[in-house]
Amino acid sequence: MPDGTLMQTGGDFEGIRKVRTFVPCPATGNCDWVESTTQQLQQPRWYATNQLLPDGRQIIIGGRAVFNIEYIPPSANGPLYFDFLNATNDGQNDNLYPFVHLLPDGNLYIFANRDSIVYNYVTNTVVKTFPRIPGEPRNYPSAGSSVMLPLLASNQFSVVEVLICGGAQYGAFLEPWTRKPCSITCERIVVTDPNPIWVEEQMPIRRCMGDMILLPNTDVLIINGASIGSQGWGFADDPVLNPVRYMPYGSPDARFTTLTPSTIPRMYHSTANLLPDGRVMCAGSNSHQFYTFTGDYPTELRIDAFSPPYLSASVAPIKPTISVYPLQVTYGTPFTVTVSTPSALTTVIELNLMSAPFNTHSYAQGQRLVNLNVGGSVQVAAASVYQITATAPPTPQIAPPGYYMMFAVNQRVPSVAVWIRVTS
Repeated sequence: MPDGTLMQTGGDFEGIRKVRTFVPCPATGNCDWVESTTQQLQQPRWYATNQLLPDGRQIIIGGRAVFNIEYIPPSANGPLYFDFLNATNDGQNDNLYPFVHLLPDGNLYIFANRDSIVYNYVTNTVVKTFPRIPGEPRNYPSAGSSVMLPLLASNQFSVVEVLICGGAQYGAFLEPWTRKPCSITCERIVVTDPNPIWVEEQMPIRRCMGDMILLPNTDVLIINGASIGSQGWGFADDPVLNPVRYMPYGSPDARFTTLTPSTIPRMYHSTANLLPDGRVMCAGSNSHQFYTFTGDYPTELRIDAFSPPYLSASVAPIKPTISVYPLQVTYGTPFTVTVSTPSALTTVIELNLMSAPFNTHSYAQGQRLVNLNVGGSVQVAAASVYQITATAPPTPQIAPPGYYMMFAVNQRVPSVAVWIRVTS
């Protein structure tokens, strides 16, 4: 939330209408989740998607057998029927955890099953409909994943692209014994084009239940998952141990790189999140209804962290460090950051804001990278210390109010992040 509070909504059984919050405290404090006794969801929601809006509210979309939307704080007219969710339902409910991306014009891009729209939540109207994505269903339980590619200051945040990768064949959830192979495709679309089309690319490895994580140098990491089956208790097999890096601005025939494998299978109920030091923390994997520590894929209690190539020792001579920065910036206003590098700069330092998303079931809700407008750098000390002038995001539609990790990036190598609050 804009004040730094974490909020989680819904679930199953007695948690299906619950609202829970976590207020961060110092390391010496005593923090815990608090389940509200005064606030609850207007509709029971399990497998719904939450998105932070420019005004600081959350919109909550869908859930199992729930074809409507609601808000926190609640709107006066109650839950609103959302026909798109009804239209995208199928025999195995492939429209759960819909992919939702807040666009720079304030509308929402919403993808469910194989279809997508632009939705104006202010007027409760669909303002654009996209071609159906080729291939498999992409949402839970078929378990593809999605990111909105970085919003770039170089084009005034006017170009929006969405990338969707992986998924399970239809029927893999209904008939898990058939061991259907997962998708090998990624599909990419320019949402802002007048006549958008899906452009297909092939991943090096088939994957469903993979997590797609934006990295601070604008790459996308695809990690975790399986190559056979779908989400569900014991419905997947053949874990994919190798992460894959996708370079969205690289040559179309060389965007994928297969990276060092893990030794820990992470399939159903696994997660991945970007850490401030640039690593990606991976946790979980439980293909069973309860904690089960026997069999091929036991409940996984270990956590580990993957280090992308930009953390290798070979690039340490160009790794930047942020030393002075504001704790808070206001929309559209300039600010300065002091950055040092081991050797003199040869290119302009980039500053990228990374949101703190909520990751579950192969989708990081609210994930976004906002590339800031940087005016240049001035060397202020002999030891490669530079003062960089940047401009905060122009509107809350581009960066909803709240806390972001800010990374300095030098020649695609990011610094350790600092937390910065964006507010009006």
